[in-house]
Amino acid sequence: MPAWVQSASDDYTKRMPRRWQFKVREFAQAQGDSSELIMSKEADVLLDAIPEKAHVIALDNRGVAWSTEQVSKQLESWQELGKSLIFIIGGADGLHPRVRDRANQMWSLSNLTYPHPLVRVVLVEQLYRAQSLLDNHPYHRA
Repeated sequence: MPAWVQSASDDYTKRMPRRWQFKVREFAQAQGDSSELIMSKEADVLLDAIPEKAHVIALDNRGVAWSTEQVSKQLESWQELGKSLIFIIGGADGLHPRVRDRANQMWSLSNLTYPHPLVRVVLVEQLYRAQSLLDNHPYHRA
């Protein structure tokens, strides 16, 4: 990832509540002769990395587009589950249907297509923003 992605992600990660044990895990982009093969290989790696009882949220344009306030309510309900939360951002070709099928929820950040590095930064910032709303912190201004 470019340095700006790491810098921005780290900035918001440092602000996260300590109880979250938040971390970003990257996987190498798979290689193959077709998008289907690449997505299938990536699905194998992603699905193997998900703990059995985790609650999985896949970022995908087929998902639900939430406002920041709705993300905050989602975050509150996810925290009440008492499970590990896994947010999945697909590779350049997107998420294989097996990954989408494993997801408990799908979240669309926008109808626009974003570069994957930018999605990471937006995701981390929105999680921080949602938690700041729950904590009545003045970071978010409606």
